[in-house]
Amino acid sequence: MESALNCVIVDDEPLAREGINTYVREIDFLRLAGTCENAIELMKVMDQQKVDLIFLDIQMPKMNGMDFLKIMKDPPIVIITSAYPSYALESFQLNVLDYLLKPITFDRFCQAAKKAKDYFQLLSGQASYADSKRYFFIKCENKYEKIFFDDILYIEGMQNYVRIYTSKGKYLTLLTLKDIEQNLIKESFLRVHKSYIINATKIDSIEKHEISIQSARIPISRNFRDQVIEKVLNDKLWKK
Repeated sequence: MESALNCVIVDDEPLAREGINTYVREIDFLRLAGTCENAIELMKVMDQQKVDLIFLDIQMPKMNGMDFLKIMKDPPIVIITSAYPSYALESFQLNVLDYLLKPITFDRFCQAAKKAKDYFQLLSGQASYADSKRYFFIKCENKYEKIFFDDILYIEGMQNYVRIYTSKGKYLTLLTLKDIEQNLIKESFLRVHKSYIINATKIDSIEKHEISIQSARIPISRNFRDQVIEKVLNDKLWKK
């Protein structure tokens, strides 16, 4: 059985604390380790016990949530719970996992909690080898996105950025194509051009120097064409 995440709720409003507490009690992989009215109380709790996840408000007396994030070295996983959207960008620059805007629905809370569980398992090595090979996280705009390998159609490199095209949407992240290529499953993904990597299982057709994946047309460079044709067709080509 998987261990629960010890979480702390930090908010100066009693009703807000109770609302999140109610949500925590409904999720079996969360265990409430304490509630605090401000970040000073939070630091005392963290001195006394292990904390895996913090639900952190921003506007609080004595020390606000942003100041806490700036002074803490290696904090636990943090999910912001705030009525103010204006702090979102700064929060993600301080490596928070998610940003929940009040009033928070249970569905949105569950989504953030599940993301925290997945991220915690990856960090702690609790995820099975098979599971860890199914997905990864990237920092995308102002949040962390979970990407499943099977959902990837192709990846486009743009100097210091890559755009990952998936069946669910496209994601821009501050990585190089080389960074991505080193971590992809070699059996499924192929470099077809200096700027493109494709998921071979998603190819619809190959014509001359182009690969079709859904509505996209991805170029194949001359240097990669023979290798791509050989690997993609291999024993899949039916002949007379």
